[in-house]
Amino acid sequence: MSAPSEASPAASAPSPFERLGGAPVFEAIAARFYDLMDTDPAYARLRAMHAADLARVRASLPRFLAGWAGGPRDWFEENPGRCMMSLHSAMPIDAETAGQWAEAMERAIADVAPQPSLIAASMSDTLARLARGMAR
Repeated sequence: MSAPSEASPAASAPSPFERLGGAPVFEAIAARFYDLMDTDPAYARLRAMHAADLARVRASLPRFLAGWAGGPRDWFEENPGRCMMSLHSAMPIDAETAGQWAEAMERAIADVAPQPSLIAASMSDTLARLARGMAR
C-alpha cells in the first residue's frame, strides 16, 4: 500500500485566479471597470463617490480581486482585518450606486471575457451580490 499524498486534491487544484488567467486578467477587469465608471454616464453617481484621481483604486482593485480569487494575498497582508465592507462603510452606498457598481463589474468581466466562462460568470455573480449587499 502506498503512503497517502500530503497534498489534498483541493490543494493541488488550480485556483479561480489561475484558471482565469492570473494577474493580467484581473488587471484587465479592473482597468475596464474603472474605464466604464469614468466614462459611461450610466455610472455617474458611482463615479461621483470616488476621488478625482482613480490611480490608487485602479492599482488596488486588481490586487484585492486576485487575492479574493485565490491568487497572491499581498493586498490582504497589507490591509489586515480590512475587507470590501469595512473599506466602504463610510460611503453612502444605496441601491442605485450598488447596482451601478455591480453592473459596471459585470460588464467589465464580460468585456474581458476570461475563460473558463463558467468561473468568470460565477465571479461576476458573486461580486454583484457582494456590491448589492452593501446598499443601505
